[in-house]
Amino acid sequence: MGGWDVTLVEAAPFLGAGVRTMYYGGHPHTFGPRHFLTPWPHIFEFLNTYVPLRRCADHQFLTYIERDQTFYDYPIHMDDIGRMPDRTEIRSELSAITMEALRGLAPSELAKLDRDQLLKLNGAASAKNFEEFWVRSIGRTLYEKFVDGYSRKMWMIDDNKQIDDFTWSPKGVTIKEGPRAAWDTAISAYPIAFNGYDDYFRIAADGVAVHLSTRIERYDIANKAVVLKGEKRRFDVIVSTISPDILFDRCHGELPYVGRDFHRIVLPVEFAMPEHVYFCYYAGAEQFTRIVEYKKFTLHRAPTTLIGLEIPSRNNKLYPLPLESEKAKAKKYFDMMPDGVFSIGRAGSYLYNVDIDDTIDHAMKVAKALKS
Repeated sequence: MGGWDVTLVEAAPFLGAGVRTMYYGGHPHTFGPRHFLTPWPHIFEFLNTYVPLRRCADHQFLTYIERDQTFYDYPIHMDDIGRMPDRTEIRSELSAITMEALRGLAPSELAKLDRDQLLKLNGAASAKNFEEFWVRSIGRTLYEKFVDGYSRKMWMIDDNKQIDDFTWSPKGVTIKEGPRAAWDTAISAYPIAFNGYDDYFRIAADGVAVHLSTRIERYDIANKAVVLKGEKRRFDVIVSTISPDILFDRCHGELPYVGRDFHRIVLPVEFAMPEHVYFCYYAGAEQFTRIVEYKKFTLHRAPTTLIGLEIPSRNNKLYPLPLESEKAKAKKYFDMMPDGVFSIGRAGSYLYNVDIDDTIDHAMKVAKALKS
């Protein structure tokens, strides 16, 4: 591969992890909604070359609010506020946020501001924790309806004040106006092929020595060596996609993650959700965080439909916790990595807001570094 002798070690019995296509009731699906989302046209074009993609820019998200017994758009949409029973209180809170931000500004300055800039003036960007950030952004009532319970459930915590890194959560901070599609500022797509992204994994591993269902027994990262199948092997370059604490025997402590238990449910209807709704969030006391209707992404045709239901869990490691203390701990591990060792992907970088496009971008940067 490009003049390199490459060894790929995968603990799972297949390549692709949660992006691999699985089947249930004849329906193709992935572990969670793995649609391809990116603001970068060159990343889209790269993947589209190997796995032809179809655009799905019209898809919407809904959030179920039990206290209103109603579904609303997510990100929060300005048009929905008028049908909320507590709309008077919400509008008063939004006005107070705007007035606080506008205080002391000249009319000529006001005309240049959009809502994001207003929120910065209001101090949302300098908030000390996740709750303060959202309350300053959308007011206490909308925060409690849409964000508070969902976030505590998602991260399996008791109080959102525990979260002090909230740069990963842009959705809904600006109350949306105009188009109701969830993503109208980024490219949203899904593979055309019935087997989803699987062909890409085959192409990417061509000419590579692949070891499936295999775990590295011991790491000696300082010397770019590992023990694999009882044999110590040294490498010129190591690219890791696992949690960085594992590489160093957790010498600075274990990095925490939250996972998901995933349940597949076949329903005896052709479609369960409205035309443009791909998945729904649940912001209340329900155990689950969201449900996904996979036919909306895959365009699979069948008289039944497949729903994926996700419940926060400690049974696997999917989402790095957004805590500054844990990011600092992860940095200690990154600082221990010598030249020629790269840690990429969501787990490898210990960042929640890393998706398929970011991982491809990480890999491109590694490839560029190796060529220079």
